[in-house]
Amino acid sequence: MKRIVILASGNGSNFEAIVRAINKNGWPLRVEALITDNPKAGAVRRAKRLRVPFEIFDYKIFPDKLSFNKALHERLTELNPDLIVLAGYMRILPPFIVERFRGKIVNIHPALLPAFPGLDAIGRAYRAGCKVTGITIHFVDEGIDSGPIIEQVALRIRDGETLESLEKRIHRLEHNTYPFVIKKLLLGDK
Repeated sequence: MKRIVILASGNGSNFEAIVRAINKNGWPLRVEALITDNPKAGAVRRAKRLRVPFEIFDYKIFPDKLSFNKALHERLTELNPDLIVLAGYMRILPPFIVERFRGKIVNIHPALLPAFPGLDAIGRAYRAGCKVTGITIHFVDEGIDSGPIIEQVALRIRDGETLESLEKRIHRLEHNTYPFVIKKLLLGDK
């Protein structure tokens, strides 16, 4: 049984898609914990509903960024997962966490990297008038959305499409792709 820890800060739709895909397909994977930095994250409500253990590392209770990151590092080291999955985690992992878990941290980004790294990737691609965008799943390194690419899936932006409809289609693509890439990373093509 391969073990996963998921880090999320927001709504948690990718977190839920991963858990549901594991359960539905009977993959020998287990989400050991959801860790969030946001006590109000929708991901917490989803974890409760899905009966996944969760831990809140409320950034505001730590005196500084270093102490927060040291506590997170300690907990991740204790859990020792086979894979750390970022699913809307809105903090940059410090180099000492990246180094400790190099090659074992993945992220999903709603654009075809290297285009539009960082925040508001969907909106920036839309406002730039791109005809094609998509998603990228990549290993995490010390940069912002700069790690080695694992998989990309392109999505054509429809003529007259609204930003809202594009966001929905990107999220659907994420939900349908991310779990299977995680499965392939941990289990191969079984």
